[in-house]
Amino acid sequence: MLRAAVPADASTIALHRYPADADTQNRPSYAAWVEMAMQRGVYLGFLAVLGEGEIRSGAGLTLLEWGPTRGDPQAFRGRIVNVWTDPAHRRQGHARTAVLACLTAAQHRGISRISLGTTAEARSLYNSLGFQRMEAEMMLLLQPLQEIGADLV
Repeated sequence: MLRAAVPADASTIALHRYPADADTQNRPSYAAWVEMAMQRGVYLGFLAVLGEGEIRSGAGLTLLEWGPTRGDPQAFRGRIVNVWTDPAHRRQGHARTAVLACLTAAQHRGISRISLGTTAEARSLYNSLGFQRMEAEMMLLLQPLQEIGADLV
């Protein structure tokens, strides 16, 4: 059964985002963000659960206020995040179902541009759903102001 995530699921979603023991320290702040983002309506999550509430899989959609651009009058874009499946239940379609729920939620909100980050093992899933690799994307990591001197602003 697939159900919508609720703010009480924020800790579970943070565990999906940071499953490694080395990332334990990142979970509380991410869970707090997910809870607030759900309350603001900019994070929509879906969880595949067993009858007793055991979570098999999940995925989220973050709504990004992007602003209209040339060729896209939409104010928002979506980003698929936190796609996770319990290792014992992988390759059974659970992640696909959760991601499709995210895509449907985006369509209901009029959002037509969706992005995501992927791993090599998940790329075939996203390709089968129509996602295409974009070569033009770039990223810059800025240092926090306290590291470079706040007097520059």
